[in-house]
Amino acid sequence: MKDIDIARNTKLEKITEITDKLNIPEEYIEQYGKYKAKISLDYFEKLKDKKDGKLILVTAINPTPLGEGKTTASIGLSDGLNEIEKNSILALREPSLGPVFGIKGGATGGGYSQVAPMEDINLHFTGDIHAITTANNLLSAIIDNHIFQGNSLNIEKVTWKRCVDLNDRALRKVEIGLSKEKNMVPREDGFDITVASEIMAIFCLATDLDDLKRRLGNIVIGYNKDGKEVTCRDLKAEGSLLVILKDAMNPNIVQTLEHNPAIIHGGPFANIAHGCNSVIATKMARKLADYVVTEAGFGADLGAEKFLNIKCRKMGISPDAVVIVATMRALKYHGGTSKEECSNKNIEALNIGIHNLLKHIENMKSFGVNAIVAINKFENDLDEEIEILAKYLEKENIKYSLLENWAKGGKGATDLAEKVVKLCEIPHNFKNTYELEDSIKTKIEKVAKVIYGAEGVDYTEEAEKQIEKIGDVKVPICIAKTQYSLSDDQKNLLCDKPFRITVNSVEYKAGAEFIVVKTGKIMTMPGLPKVPAAENIDLDENHNIIGIF
Repeated sequence: MKDIDIARNTKLEKITEITDKLNIPEEYIEQYGKYKAKISLDYFEKLKDKKDGKLILVTAINPTPLGEGKTTASIGLSDGLNEIEKNSILALREPSLGPVFGIKGGATGGGYSQVAPMEDINLHFTGDIHAITTANNLLSAIIDNHIFQGNSLNIEKVTWKRCVDLNDRALRKVEIGLSKEKNMVPREDGFDITVASEIMAIFCLATDLDDLKRRLGNIVIGYNKDGKEVTCRDLKAEGSLLVILKDAMNPNIVQTLEHNPAIIHGGPFANIAHGCNSVIATKMARKLADYVVTEAGFGADLGAEKFLNIKCRKMGISPDAVVIVATMRALKYHGGTSKEECSNKNIEALNIGIHNLLKHIENMKSFGVNAIVAINKFENDLDEEIEILAKYLEKENIKYSLLENWAKGGKGATDLAEKVVKLCEIPHNFKNTYELEDSIKTKIEKVAKVIYGAEGVDYTEEAEKQIEKIGDVKVPICIAKTQYSLSDDQKNLLCDKPFRITVNSVEYKAGAEFIVVKTGKIMTMPGLPKVPAAENIDLDENHNIIGIF
């Protein structure tokens, strides 16, 4: 049975029944239909003295192009925790329309571990990402109108880009202002996908509306004729952007197919952004439950690194346990098999690919956190290959659990849940990969060498100039890198030979309060695959959505 059919055949509880389980008063709930709602930020004040729940981060090895079920594993773990009578809640990211219509077709879990209503969540949901898109593009409109109306700020170079929440490679570079109107100044512009927008990062890192406004005001939109920064505050635009984002800042609450609560809020990618749900959602979830299961995008070299070095540093916390999801197909993919053949039996490739898993385990140890491997079992996985991996992990004294929640729901994740509960009780000594006081290059090189396993870092001439211009800024770095490899080359899957990372550009995001470092051939506006998921999405004769999986 397809994911969408499983979801559609499951009777959901009204969202008020879910919020009642969390003892959230009705006055703090704004319903969006029967099955989704927003929780007012005002309610957080009521929770401030309540003890924080344990935080569990779900990450993964480097994926195949189809992903390895990290969200599915997160949902299954939370359902599994509730199955063993632990009070658990999810804190996840919102799906982007880019992957929904691109290669993945959806991002709400799979099988019997899904968040629902899955069609709504995958499409427009409560409009948060649309609000972020609108705020971003309002700022662009204000910038160009300011220049058209006389340019009193003497803006000479605009660095702010427009955005849209779709994969559209044709928009990476565009020419604007071609109407030949008087005072219209033609210039080159470009679009990022919304989830790579600085406003998305600000939205996810802001602690409240006041912090959101401050960060919006700090956005650098370009430079004047003297080479000085021009900000959103200089354009008097931060108030309007704040108003657009005000309602979106309230976290969204939905449910799993087993009627357990899930907060879904914010959606940055981890390969081109910081890859974590909102700080507000995580903080609220920790007040509402004893165990909070969250995930960070793509492999541990991307999402987990940024979760630990950016988000945890911002929040002053660390996870009580980390789950590293591994699949047979991803291990074989990183052992040399093609994506078309990685589901076939190949013990040699499996043995080679295990080294990718070991590197991610080593990386989590470098942070001083307690980790466990979740072997996410797919329907066509061979017991022989699973046994080989299990014996290897036992030999290396690495904790693991076989995860079967896709087929069995929460009951298929109770073993992992029980082991995670025990793991949360083990003391850990969290430490970051770099210090904020380190130079930009030192931060980059520490991540490249410690987390990626690179031999060193090379910088383009442009990157060197940008680093010099930024100077000594005591903020984290956010490295944009391919998700398919530990290196910056998506074709270098084995990483079995010494490699170096190439930094192409470096940009200080004053609103997000981190430095974006672009490596390799990474793009902040993805393109569609040859056969996008959009070709199979439609309405059936009963007007039900089909094709989202």
